[in-house]
Amino acid sequence: FLGHESYITFCHLENEAAFTCSADHTIRKWDVVTGQCLAIYRGHTSIVNRILVAKDYLFSGSYDRTARCWSVDKEKQIQEFRGHRNCVLTLAHYSSRDVLEEEEEEEEEEEKVSRDLLVTGSTDCTVKVWWVSSGRCYQTLLGHTGAVLCLILDAPNRELFSGSTDYTIRTWNIVTGEQLKVFKEHQGSVICLELVNRHLYSGSADRTVKCWFVDTGERIQTYKAHKHSVSTLKYHAGILFTGSGDACARAFNSRSGVLQKIFRGHKFIINCIQIHNELLYTASHDGTLRIWDIRGICKRSKRRLKKERSVQGRSTQKGSLSRLFNNKVGCMVQQENGE
Repeated sequence: FLGHESYITFCHLENEAAFTCSADHTIRKWDVVTGQCLAIYRGHTSIVNRILVAKDYLFSGSYDRTARCWSVDKEKQIQEFRGHRNCVLTLAHYSSRDVLEEEEEEEEEEEKVSRDLLVTGSTDCTVKVWWVSSGRCYQTLLGHTGAVLCLILDAPNRELFSGSTDYTIRTWNIVTGEQLKVFKEHQGSVICLELVNRHLYSGSADRTVKCWFVDTGERIQTYKAHKHSVSTLKYHAGILFTGSGDACARAFNSRSGVLQKIFRGHKFIINCIQIHNELLYTASHDGTLRIWDIRGICKRSKRRLKKERSVQGRSTQKGSLSRLFNNKVGCMVQQENGE
């Protein structure tokens, strides 16, 4: 996928299209099969750091201190979100229907037309929540003492997780804005987050990934082997995929922490990884998006998951659930194909 005039900062896959944003101030939409550029979104006046596609919306955050909302099909800007004192580095999206009770929704009558909300994290140390329809700031979350680099949302549990250059991960109640918990074991900036079945994975400038059990705050695994900062994470079928400043992507057994595969080919830091149809997409500071075949790794992992689930099923007949958790037996995630 060639066309950007500078390095790619992030990639988002949606159906058969890939969206990339770049230091050239633009966002591009690509046909995944042909590599053809289908659309260019122009309007930001500085580096576009992050993009997110939700429904028919495309959201973006930039060094120009704004976040923006675009119509995916019309290539047209719909809304602009201004209020951060510095660059917008990370985004999350949800609907108030997912988190608000009916009586709480009634208080927001002016937003009845659209209940979509955008969450932004900035180098001004704040997290802001915005109504998409009006561009109005709903609330500002204060607590971090460094730039907010990453966000991940658990709407059913009304929780938002944020990672920062202050070396911490913080958990917030997305409705009240209350800070719930602080995770403090990293020795460097927390750059990326991934949440799977109440297990939170965090990648850091300290060259490690840590796995936390959200409900207790306990760290249950550390993944090493990176030669530079961990810049991006993605969990898939029992495998934790990571991208690093050492220009390599890696695949770890998520439960044991064992390194299974290293993907070499990029020349600079990997800014984003995505997985679609058993293919791994890696976007890099070298200006390229590469596609890797991971069917073999996924197949072996699914067989192992199936075997572990069978063993776990027999074990539960002999011990209590609390005993299993004390022994750090992981919860299995049922895949879409039923395995």
